[in-house]
Amino acid sequence: MTYETMTTSNAPVKMWTHGVPVEEDARQQLINTAKMPFIFSHVAVMPDVHLGKGSTIGSVIPTKGAIIPAAVGVDIGCGMNALRTTLTAADLPDSLAALRSAIEAAVPHGRTTGRGRRDVGAWENPPANVDAQWATLQPGFQWLTQKYPRFLNTNNYKHLGTLGTGNHFIEICLDEADRVWIMLHSGSRGIGNAIGSYFIEMAQKDMEQHIAHLPSRDLAYFEEGSEHFADYVKAVGWAQDYARANREAMLENVVAALRKTITKSFSFSMEAINCHHNYVQKESHFGEDIFVTRKGAVSARAGQYGIIPGSMGAKSFIVRGLGNEEAFCSCSHGAGRVMSRTKAKKLFSVEDQIRATSHVECRKDAAVIDEIPMAYKDIDAVMSAQSDLVEIVHTLRQVVCVKG
Repeated sequence: MTYETMTTSNAPVKMWTHGVPVEEDARQQLINTAKMPFIFSHVAVMPDVHLGKGSTIGSVIPTKGAIIPAAVGVDIGCGMNALRTTLTAADLPDSLAALRSAIEAAVPHGRTTGRGRRDVGAWENPPANVDAQWATLQPGFQWLTQKYPRFLNTNNYKHLGTLGTGNHFIEICLDEADRVWIMLHSGSRGIGNAIGSYFIEMAQKDMEQHIAHLPSRDLAYFEEGSEHFADYVKAVGWAQDYARANREAMLENVVAALRKTITKSFSFSMEAINCHHNYVQKESHFGEDIFVTRKGAVSARAGQYGIIPGSMGAKSFIVRGLGNEEAFCSCSHGAGRVMSRTKAKKLFSVEDQIRATSHVECRKDAAVIDEIPMAYKDIDAVMSAQSDLVEIVHTLRQVVCVKG
C-alpha cells in the first residue's frame, strides 16, 4: 500500500503523499470535503496536494447525485498539451531569445486592463485557426447565452488561442534523447472564469437555508435532477471543450512560430497529448457510474498518456497511466506549491529567480518571482510518491519558457 488513510465522519481520504509535505490547512480542507454525504467511496489525494480556493488542489472527488462547483473551480478545463517534434537540440537556433520572441508574437499572453486600453492577452483580430475552433464552440455558446445572457459580455471568442497569466506557460523542452518538445498550460480563460464564478455563487444562493450547516460555504452543491445541476453540467462541459480548443489553437500557432524561426523542415513523431487537470465528468468506478471532479489532478487510466510539469526551471514528465482504481485512475498535475504566491514574493528576489532559471530563456523579473522553482515541491519526491499511479515515459527539461 503506497497511500495513507485519514478517517472522517463519512468517507475516508486516501493520500499518495509519502515523502512530500502536506500542510495542515489542506488536510482540514480534505476532511471537510469528505464529510459531504454524497462522496462515493473515498476522496483520493495526489502528492502535489496543497490548500486551494474552494477545494484542495491535488484532490480527486467522486460524487453520486451531486456536484460541488467550487471543487471544479473557475479555471474550468485548465490543463496541458505536449507535442514531440522530429527536431533535436542541434536544430534549435543559436539565439533562443529570438525563438521566445517568435512564440510571444504568435500567442497573446499576459493581461492589461484600463479604460481605452486593449488587453494584450486577447486577440485584436483572431487568426483563421481560431475562427475554425470557435465555429465548433458556437452552438454551445448560443445555448449558454440564450439561457444566461450575462455570458455575452465576457472574454470569449477573442480569448480563444491565448495563454493568460499566473502559472500558465508555453515551453520548448528537450527530452532524454535531446528531442524537441512543445509543451503548454492554459484553460478556459475569461469565459470559463465567468461560468465558474456564476455557478459557484448560484449553488451558494440555492443552499442559503442550509449553508450554515456545511463544513464550508465553498462546499455548496447542486443536486442531480435540479435545473441548475443540468445547466451546470452542460455549461461546464462546454467550458472544458473551450479549454481543449484553446490549447489546440495555441499549439498550432506555436508550431507556426517554430517553423518561421527554424529553417529545417520538421514533423511530429507522436500524437499530441491534450489533458485537463481541473474538470468534472461522468466515469465508471467500482461498478458504478459517478461524477469525478479532478481539482489539480490528471486522468491516468491504464495506458493513457499524461503530462506532469515541474516548476519553472525544473524538469517535467510525460507519463503513462497504470489505471490504479484506488486513485480513481488519477495522478498529480504537477509539483504542487509549498508556499503562497505572496510568501514567495516576500522570500525571494529577482537575483534568486535569475539563478534558479539560469538554464532557461525566460522572463526574469519581479512579476514572476511567485513562480520561482523553490515555491514548489520537489518534483522527484512527487513522482516517487505516485509510482503506483503512473510510469515515466519521458523526462523533459525546458530551454525556453513563455509566461503571461
